[in-house]
Amino acid sequence: MRHVLQLDIQGTPQAWISPEQAATHYATDSVAWEEGTGPLLTMRGGFCVARGVQSIIDVAPIIALRGFSKVNLFEVGPGFTKAKLLKRDRNTCAYCAQVFADRDLQCEHILPESRGGQWVWTNLVAACGVCNSRKRDRTPEEAKMPLVYLPYVPSRFEAFLLDGRNIRADVHEWLASRLPKGSRLA
Repeated sequence: MRHVLQLDIQGTPQAWISPEQAATHYATDSVAWEEGTGPLLTMRGGFCVARGVQSIIDVAPIIALRGFSKVNLFEVGPGFTKAKLLKRDRNTCAYCAQVFADRDLQCEHILPESRGGQWVWTNLVAACGVCNSRKRDRTPEEAKMPLVYLPYVPSRFEAFLLDGRNIRADVHEWLASRLPKGSRLA
């Protein structure tokens, strides 16, 4: 399935939408500007009898819509999933710094759940089974297992890269060029 990256007028990612949804925005003249190296898809419609021309919409891989979004998405944190956490942490255990396959890593609470630790980006890191078992329900300091990297909340642009969709190279480059300095996804 091909997806279009929908932006607001200022260039802030809003959602992944289908090409059909994007075509609706083109048809209603809601698209302010577009990006990408060529169309994602060309949609063909009916013929105008008076002019003898077929309607054609070239759907770009990135479109910005006119107007302002109703929600300030910078105030909304990105949704959490194990897959996104592992990508953010580059499949690297936060304690031994070794790289593992997805199936060999776990979501590890820095402040254990049993002691009030929450399922939030800043309290979770990827950890291998051995390190997670060794740390148990202690803090890294108590277990004498310092973190090799710190957790963080992904930026809006990182969140769209972490989404796990098959992203066209030009869309990936566009998002990557807007990553914060020091991002692990750069």
